[in-house]
Amino acid sequence: MDSPEVTFTLAYLVFAVCFVFTPNEFHSAGLTVQNLLSGWLGSEDAAFVPFHLRRTAATLLCHSLLPLGYYVGMCFAASEKQLYFPSQAPEAWRLFLLLAVTLPSLACTLIYYWSQDQWACHPLARTLALYALPQSGWQAVASSINTEFRRIDKFATGAPGARVIVTDTWVMKVTTYRVHVAQQQDVHLTVTESRQHELSPDSNLPVQLLTVRVASASPGVQAFDIRLNSAEYGELCEKLRAPIRSAANVVIHQSLGDLFLETFASLVEVNPAYSVPSSQELEACIGCMQTRASVKLVKTCQEAAVGECQQCYCRPMWCLTCMGKWFASRQDPQRPDTWLASRVPCPTCRARFCILDVCTVR
Repeated sequence: MDSPEVTFTLAYLVFAVCFVFTPNEFHSAGLTVQNLLSGWLGSEDAAFVPFHLRRTAATLLCHSLLPLGYYVGMCFAASEKQLYFPSQAPEAWRLFLLLAVTLPSLACTLIYYWSQDQWACHPLARTLALYALPQSGWQAVASSINTEFRRIDKFATGAPGARVIVTDTWVMKVTTYRVHVAQQQDVHLTVTESRQHELSPDSNLPVQLLTVRVASASPGVQAFDIRLNSAEYGELCEKLRAPIRSAANVVIHQSLGDLFLETFASLVEVNPAYSVPSSQELEACIGCMQTRASVKLVKTCQEAAVGECQQCYCRPMWCLTCMGKWFASRQDPQRPDTWLASRVPCPTCRARFCILDVCTVR
């Protein structure tokens, strides 16, 4: 391939991936389906359900046109291949053009089917119809959702491609191509997984992400998963009427302190271990008096006479948890992004140390 072909291919690939998965930069620039077609889509706040009926259809069509856009662009980037004359183009490109034309054709056919009888065949409308009373239709349920979404007391979180919305009656998950809906009064919620991340890309802080399974008792309503930050778990519970069960192996950290202790422990585990002399017996931790002392402060971050950290000559007297709590208690609560890199005094001798100087005892 010539250089213009490679350049255009890489540039279009980056554009296509960003257009489908939409990073913050594309949102800020307005390069989203919602923004480009805002005049036709309308306002989400004014009419939540009609907005997403049109949005999912428009998103499917726009994404299906991406391969065709690549072919049109290659007609100019690789003009010597004569791609603008399909009959003269290489066989591989003719097959690609066939695929590029087939995808939007199928998308248009599916969208036409969805739009029949005022969008009654759309997956969202069919889900809402399961909750409709015998004397009413799915539009009455949609009207109820529209009204509740306009209220300011709803719970809403998540990235644009996986938003979680909880109103007084409904639990909803908005994805790129679909909107999952379940009624609060007949759902079973279970925390199935928790994942600990050392740093959040938004705040440079440790974060725990929870996965909650939403299963409806109504037949025909598909179960779905919602994901949220553990710090928002308490707010979610306040908005829900049904209790949330937790799997046996899931531990939820709802505070920043809990998340810091988890990160503190994981960082200390990779530090060099400290070998206790055989003549020295480990005593109970003087912080909690519940477990044996398990950490020793040894300057390992730099050479002995270099830097702000100092050598601590205290014997092991603290467990890992209590040392982590002491470390957190000496931090500025308004600057949690500085906690991991800070230095604090030893709780006994006041020698300054950092996380790299906390060694597990063996």
